[in-house]
Amino acid sequence: MTNHDSTRSGTGPVDARFDPDLQPDLYAGILAKRVVAFFIDVLIVALLMVPAFLLVFIIGIVTLGLGFLLFPPVFTIVALGYVALTLGGPSSATIGMRATSIEMRTGTGGRMFPLLAAMHALIFWFSVSILTPLVLVVGLLSNRNRLLHDILLNTVMVNSAAIDRVEQGLGRP
Repeated sequence: MTNHDSTRSGTGPVDARFDPDLQPDLYAGILAKRVVAFFIDVLIVALLMVPAFLLVFIIGIVTLGLGFLLFPPVFTIVALGYVALTLGGPSSATIGMRATSIEMRTGTGGRMFPLLAAMHALIFWFSVSILTPLVLVVGLLSNRNRLLHDILLNTVMVNSAAIDRVEQGLGRP
């Protein structure tokens, strides 16, 4: 069963189990948790970049500078690989998201998959680079605390414990 509430949140169909009026605990504190999770993930990706930097640096020296051209694609692959493997993995959450007890789901309640996770990251970075952090204001105006890239890809960020209760049928009707 889906809920077409495009007038309230500017979204397409989202599973009725994700209705913020019926399941407010799904979205409690989501924006603050997302910010903390983001910084945890930035730190992890930065740590993953260290061996990638060393590898490209050595290749650059051996190839008399030509290998230095690998920096942008290698760093992109490391960052997107991290997101695709964690957010697109079985837990539908990056390490930072797991640390803050949140996860991402598709609008129909399904778990994320690697391609959707990578697209989510790319659209986030493009939207932030074009719209600056103003893109985050959308989360304050959305009844599901969804950001612009969430709306475009029809995904929702929810509290892990609350979604477990909803999936077990223990949530509010």
